Amino acid sequence: MDIGALAPVDRHVEGIVEVMLDATQNCAKPLTVKRLHAWHGSLFPTGRSGMAKIRVAKWRDDSLGPMQVISGPVGKEKIHYRAPPAERLSDEIRRFLMWFESFEDELDGVIKAGLAHLWLVTIHPFDDGNGRIARAVGDMALARSERTHQRFYSLSSQIQLERSGYYDILEKTQKGDLDVTEWLLWFLVCLDRSIRRADDTLSAVMEKARFWDRFSETKLNERQVKVLNRLLDGFEGNLTTSKWAKLCNCSQDTAYRDILSLVELDALKKSDGAGRNTHYVLVSKDI
Repeated sequence: MDIGALAPVDRHVEGIVEVMLDATQNCAKPLTVKRLHAWHGSLFPTGRSGMAKIRVAKWRDDSLGPMQVISGPVGKEKIHYRAPPAERLSDEIRRFLMWFESFEDELDGVIKAGLAHLWLVTIHPFDDGNGRIARAVGDMALARSERTHQRFYSLSSQIQLERSGYYDILEKTQKGDLDVTEWLLWFLVCLDRSIRRADDTLSAVMEKARFWDRFSETKLNERQVKVLNRLLDGFEGNLTTSKWAKLCNCSQDTAYRDILSLVELDALKKSDGAGRNTHYVLVSKDI
């Protein structure tokens, strides 16, 4: 919960969790060059991005040519973005950090988070990991605006889920003029979806907790606990004695006895269907 349920499909999950925890739980501490470098080192502890060796905890040097974001096969590459040359990085980062730590602009904290993300990812200071660090900076700004390190949602997680739309709006903004209105609108809508998704997650967690609280002193067997948890986590289709038997690798007679016991305990109830349409659903009660 501390990082707002970060998306679990990130191959750099351990490093990004460390970065996100530092960015949000220590949001009041200043953002510095040293801190950005430490975050980058956490993302790439082996000094490699995949098979490629990269400069870790250092600004890129463009020794292999200008930094470009490209896609497509060799010979038919599409350039999505060309970053500022490496010799400008120190000055660009200095200006960014001065703005980020300034409290004189009276800019709304959420808007500042959107601008900070866009600004840093546009500077593109590292060989790799720029998007992840920019997302961490954005979440850091949001934590500051809320004046709390407790996180119940993650904008970084939502952006990961919507990365196709994210890359589209990012490319459009970086190739356009200095009007960033469309970027901020996308950022705000994405933030709204992140909060709504977190609300749904928390509701499900609370519902599950309330359900098990009702049966905290009731002795249930392993099969019953297993299937009830499957139902609470979002079971696809209808629960029948046949499905219970398959899930628990038991006979249909055993499955029926398990179900009947839960019906008597008021944990399950029979649906309105009959015959082959007979199935069972959870009994939810507000506590």
